[in-house]
Amino acid sequence: MIDHLPVLLVVLPIVGAAVPLVASLYTDRAGWTIALVTMLGHAALAGLLAREVRTGGVLSYAVGGFTIPYGIELVVDGLSLVVVLLISAITLGVLAYARHAGPHENTFYSQLLLLVTGLTGMTVTGDVFNLYVFLEITGLAAYGLVASGREASAAVAALKYLIVGTVGASLYLLGVGYALAATGTLNMADMSEKLAAVGYDSTLVLTAFGLMVGGLTVKVALFPLHTWQPDAYANSPDSVSAFISALVSTVSAYALARLLFSVFTVEFLTAVPAARWALIAVASVSIVAGSALAVSQSSVQRMLAYSSVSQFGLVIAGFTVATPIAVVGATVHLVGHAVMKGGLFAASGIIERETGATTLGGYAGMGSRTPLAAGAFAILALGMVGVPPAIGFVGKWYILVGAIETEMWPVVAVLLASTLLTLAYFARLGERLYFAEPTIREEGAVADGGEAVTDDLRPPPGRDPSNASVSTGMLVVVVVAAVLAVALTAAVPALEQLLTETLPPLLQ
Repeated sequence: MIDHLPVLLVVLPIVGAAVPLVASLYTDRAGWTIALVTMLGHAALAGLLAREVRTGGVLSYAVGGFTIPYGIELVVDGLSLVVVLLISAITLGVLAYARHAGPHENTFYSQLLLLVTGLTGMTVTGDVFNLYVFLEITGLAAYGLVASGREASAAVAALKYLIVGTVGASLYLLGVGYALAATGTLNMADMSEKLAAVGYDSTLVLTAFGLMVGGLTVKVALFPLHTWQPDAYANSPDSVSAFISALVSTVSAYALARLLFSVFTVEFLTAVPAARWALIAVASVSIVAGSALAVSQSSVQRMLAYSSVSQFGLVIAGFTVATPIAVVGATVHLVGHAVMKGGLFAASGIIERETGATTLGGYAGMGSRTPLAAGAFAILALGMVGVPPAIGFVGKWYILVGAIETEMWPVVAVLLASTLLTLAYFARLGERLYFAEPTIREEGAVADGGEAVTDDLRPPPGRDPSNASVSTGMLVVVVVAAVLAVALTAAVPALEQLLTETLPPLLQ
């Protein structure tokens, strides 16, 4: 069984995704239990995989026993192991939240497990074409989850996501075709060697790089290819917003890093500085533009979505700097962002359910009405800004040091500017939570002059007004996310050691 761990990680959730559909013949409320059992198994497999990688180094698996590079290879090193563990942990957290929050239908949990399948496959595959296959599985499941909102706007957001996502996946697949034409192989390790033999200045190689990276930047949602993200996050049920904001772009950013390091390599970025600076430019623009757009939002969910555009720009910039400390920083920030942003969306969902507040103005005075959710939101927001000792600070600091070491001053400048802008919109939100007079009154209260105050009392599109209560499990999820935003800082040295041991060509 140990030898088959990588493939079992992919097979288990795809089998689990089929079970709720069969169970629907008897009951429409078995999905959550099935998903929980499946993800507990997924987490156990991920734990065993962590032990194997820590003791034995990089783990490779040939699917069906076919000889590599002609067969399909699954590869787990320190970087992919971190993402696999993250997928398991975040999904279990979302399941704890969704137990009460819903949706409750079997089809929802079937799609959720299908999304886990796609994300896991993207993480462990060592084949560029199978990365496309899992990218499409991830996309199709995510479109369905976004469309699970009860309002028409959720379907519109899912359609926009589908159109833009399909363009991104198509660009990536076209790039794979050019890379195949240049090298005659689809295996990442084999392709890396043959790309170097062909020559990094080859037109085929440069075109493949542009198309493959361009397609993945759509999935990551870098500016200006981010247009699907705000609507998808804001119009989904709160369980879905927390899930996709934490994992979908995160794993896509990992896939882009895997492409840079395992296929094109740092040598390509050094030999073709124009490619490196082009990606740095896109990431830098995304960092500033995402922060600027977040500052201008009145909707809290849309503000959080635009914040992700900025944060993923920072992650991609760190990976593109490609020094050991910058790569560690980008990985730390990738993990920290997943925990913090998922927690922020979950906390905003609780605040909405308890108070009806969805906008910046509506959050006024809500700190006393929802102390646990608001407190967790504030801690997570400070972590996103990069206030020590939160993990957000460590990730940004490592990326900053890496950029200074390589004298990439544009990255240094935009990182500092983005931190100030992030502080601006989160500090404004914190001020509204704790120091402003409430604009939403308790149910039944009236404002001066006798009119009921109804600011933000209408649920936003995609939210279910019939299920507005909050469970202890939902509160525990956001509190745990807030604790992890600080506690994960202690794990950074171990993560750095893991990456150093399993990615020696890059980090030694």
